[in-house]
Amino acid sequence: MAMTDFSIVCRSLTSRVFSTVTTAVTVGVAVALLLVLLAMRDAGSKAFERGPGNMDLLLSRDSSPLTSVLNNVFYANPPPRYLTMAEFDAIAERYPFAYAIPNQQGDSYRGLSVLATTGEFFTAFEPEFGRAWKFAQGKAFEKEFEVVVGARAAKQTGLRVGDEIFLTHGTGRSAALAQGSGMSEASAVKYVEAHVHKEFTFKIVGVLEPSGGPHDRVLFVNLDSSWILHAHDRRLAEDPKASLTTLADLKDEDRKITGAYLKVMTRPGSNVSAALQDVYTRLRMDPTLMVAQPSEEVKKLLRIVGNVDQILLAMAVVVLVSSGIAIMVAMYNSMEQRRRQIAVLRVLGCSRGRLFGLVVTESAMLGVIGAALGVGLGVLGGEVASSVMRERLGLVIDPTLPLVWVLVVALGAIALASLAGIVPAVMAYRTPVAKNLRPLG
Repeated sequence: MAMTDFSIVCRSLTSRVFSTVTTAVTVGVAVALLLVLLAMRDAGSKAFERGPGNMDLLLSRDSSPLTSVLNNVFYANPPPRYLTMAEFDAIAERYPFAYAIPNQQGDSYRGLSVLATTGEFFTAFEPEFGRAWKFAQGKAFEKEFEVVVGARAAKQTGLRVGDEIFLTHGTGRSAALAQGSGMSEASAVKYVEAHVHKEFTFKIVGVLEPSGGPHDRVLFVNLDSSWILHAHDRRLAEDPKASLTTLADLKDEDRKITGAYLKVMTRPGSNVSAALQDVYTRLRMDPTLMVAQPSEEVKKLLRIVGNVDQILLAMAVVVLVSSGIAIMVAMYNSMEQRRRQIAVLRVLGCSRGRLFGLVVTESAMLGVIGAALGVGLGVLGGEVASSVMRERLGLVIDPTLPLVWVLVVALGAIALASLAGIVPAVMAYRTPVAKNLRPLG
């Protein structure tokens, strides 16, 4: 039966199984690495852009707009300075806000941040444009000492509706150490200010569905609850025999917030208000306030991170090019061992041009096998990376890439493999027949 060019290429590849497999795996790993980085870059950007939700402005007394967003939206650290509720109320009444939601940070539970806020957080603030909060269990808090748990926080702690907990004042790192977080005792010394508020029991009344943003790893309580906790500490410092604190015991100095989510009124069906820039400019005239536009600050953050992304992508491209070189080396070495086979093919009527094409086709086949393997590994790697991001950061990331990008990377790998086959193909083209048909030995 006559052998076709394809069958000749397949026999050549199967006769060198180890070389074929290792070379294809090298290409596959390079393709997978490039696909995963592209997918994570795109999906990660979208995940961070979801963080600010539908708020227009963020009010705080942090040192910079970016710091304000990192602390008040992504819970990097509790904001160090505060506003009084009197100051906040004056601002909320002065401007045309669709909502103005005061927040306070400073407490924690097993190392997780606790955000003290109002019911508007669940009814007016959207974790993503056009997408309201949904509850997997229970409902929003309605009174003091009720807790709503973010999806990631619930999974990490095992909290369910009906459970009762105590909150920790401060970072809660020392409390995390006591519960086996792995932090060294020396590191925990830095957080001696943390203590557990055992005077007040909080009850879980709701668990949120995943939003894909930073709020998934947070616990939410009524703002009055947080004020009562801290007012109780003040009263105990003044009188160690003070009775249990209630709302009636609060003073103006107890009513503090660390930030506020603001949205300017808009026309129905519009996300951006024409008055936004005017409100932003007027608020910034107060030098004691830090006013940030979260969406703009996230863009700045992504530009900073984008520089690192470019380096990683460049490294992935280098790995892909290296895989092409590996194909060229493997094919070059095989040509040294197959000169007699090439000479026989020439005697049987195979032209030099056909030999050149066979070698390039064989090299391209290695690229095809490697690209197919790489796409499979890329899908698996994307799922693993997405799972890690979800577990560690609470960010829900869709690791899928548009089909066009997958095709571009795969075809690029095949083209590179084809180019890598040119040097060994030239060797085959120039192989002398008579010299290589001499009897062995």
